[in-house]
Amino acid sequence: MNYIYKSLNFRSVAVLFMLLFESLISAQTQKPINVIFMIGDGMGVSQVTSAFYFGNGTPNFQNFKYVGLSETSCTSDRITDSAAGATALSTGQKTYKRAIGVDKDSLSIPTILEQLQDKGYKTGLVSLTSITHATPAAYYAHVKDRDLHEDIALDFIKSDVDFAAGGGLKFFNKRKDKKDLLKELTKKNYRIDTVSLSKPVVGKRNLYLMAQDELPNKVQGRKDFLPEATQVALDFLSQKNQPFFLMVEGSFIDWGGHANDAKMMVEEVLDFDKTIGVVMDFIKKNPNTLLVVTADHETGGASIGKFMEKDPKSGKMKEVKDKVQINFIDGQHTAALVPVFAMGKGEELFSGVYPNNTIYHKLMEALKKSGVNIK
Repeated sequence: MNYIYKSLNFRSVAVLFMLLFESLISAQTQKPINVIFMIGDGMGVSQVTSAFYFGNGTPNFQNFKYVGLSETSCTSDRITDSAAGATALSTGQKTYKRAIGVDKDSLSIPTILEQLQDKGYKTGLVSLTSITHATPAAYYAHVKDRDLHEDIALDFIKSDVDFAAGGGLKFFNKRKDKKDLLKELTKKNYRIDTVSLSKPVVGKRNLYLMAQDELPNKVQGRKDFLPEATQVALDFLSQKNQPFFLMVEGSFIDWGGHANDAKMMVEEVLDFDKTIGVVMDFIKKNPNTLLVVTADHETGGASIGKFMEKDPKSGKMKEVKDKVQINFIDGQHTAALVPVFAMGKGEELFSGVYPNNTIYHKLMEALKKSGVNIK
């Protein structure tokens, strides 16, 4: 009897040892996830819906299995702006309208980009507006008002972002203080291109400033800058065995809403959806990646409804059954909930309905599961 007892005890210890050994190996081989965060500025549910009715084929939005809704108010207003909206997404704290990387008391708060840099992550930003504009700025700058572009550019110098592409050249070299920030960036190992989206230089930080302020919108003739810049960023940031964080903004969905320009809005949504496809292709080859797509707010109160036209015989308006049209409430931001889409490691965390700042905390939970613990 004693022999049987001892044998069972030995086997139990052996099994426990093996479980502990496997757990240790798993922890050692667990790799921090890449995080790709995409913001469709001004993109509500109707804007996303437009991709289903005005695009060719099935939109990439349809490939998401996990979808949520986000409430976007800020501390000073029921209806937010891009600065407070992006700051809530980048820091996990709601703040006042126009704030960039500061809390409701104007105190600087760390952003997810900065926190991940401290954990050894490469970082990148892609935007269609100035790189000092509200949404990208909220990931690296800390100023009390979004219009302080020259102060935001100074913060960019301190940010050490590894890859950035967008506009805003004039805030670096045509400043009121006469400083040439391009020279200072060059001293900090930045390679700067103001002409084309050329191949980035390995071993340097790469900055593309492709316009004095914002780039053209799609109606004005912008081609594939957003998907191409995103692809260049992914190729560059994923070269070494190092995790990365990349924020990509589809800026002009918002501008189409402000202008009540249905054509601009739709073309910008389709361009953003095409860029989502680029990221999804990356995830297929790099499954240790989390993609989250959302918006800072909705713009224009867009709706997609019946297409009406005048009957040539009766002179009365009639519905055209195989068409839809876009209508706008006004040219302002609205309080409408905005969608949240997720794909990849940790995707299941993003289902549900929650405030916009919660998205940051869900990202932190996904990172923690991959071995990155930010306190």
